[in-house]
Amino acid sequence: MRVLVVEDDRRLAGLLVRGLVAENFAVDVEYNGSDGLWRATEHTYDAIVLDVMLPGLNGYRVCARLRAAGVWTPILMLTAKDGEWDETEGLDTGADDYLTKPFSYPVLVARLRALVRRGGPTRPVVLRAGDLELDPAARTCHRGQKPIALTAKEFAVLELLLRRQDQVVTKAEIIAGAWDEAREPDPNLVEVYISTLRRKIDTPFRRRTIVTVRGVGYRLDGNRGEPT
Repeated sequence: MRVLVVEDDRRLAGLLVRGLVAENFAVDVEYNGSDGLWRATEHTYDAIVLDVMLPGLNGYRVCARLRAAGVWTPILMLTAKDGEWDETEGLDTGADDYLTKPFSYPVLVARLRALVRRGGPTRPVVLRAGDLELDPAARTCHRGQKPIALTAKEFAVLELLLRRQDQVVTKAEIIAGAWDEAREPDPNLVEVYISTLRRKIDTPFRRRTIVTVRGVGYRLDGNRGEPT
């Protein structure tokens, strides 16, 4: 079983690597979020051990971007934080399990084995909401038989919403999933992209697929993709 450890504390990372190797895991390690994100998207792993407080990109952002990119490797998040809201944030961004430091090493190994046994969730190759289809591999979008031209950023935002279909997605989550950290936009720019997407995928087809949840964010609702 191959595991990626992303942990900036080199002493702890070394202990994790030695311990997991002793348990017959094959282990790669990265020490910041940007390198961890790159390795997780370029290589195949059975599980990822991901620290939250990382330089470059924090663990929440790494997790969100992996899920937005269609990488569904099981993720066990580690954090020195405590409290139910921190755990909720980790799980809401797509993590599969969560451990607070200091943790019991046997528990970590047991949870990793459980995640590997369950495997990652199966996701559709083509994302659909009613007659709206988005093909991440082919980079195409259709409403019924009609193709819809999207810019790269519009495609990224729509893909994130489709992968989180029927869930409320905040502006911060959209930014984390669709923009590089070095080029983070003003949150109001998210509204501009949502408005543009509506003009392309909803208005010409008399649909209302992207719903505003006032004060929270947006939800792509396939059940409401009927003519208005």
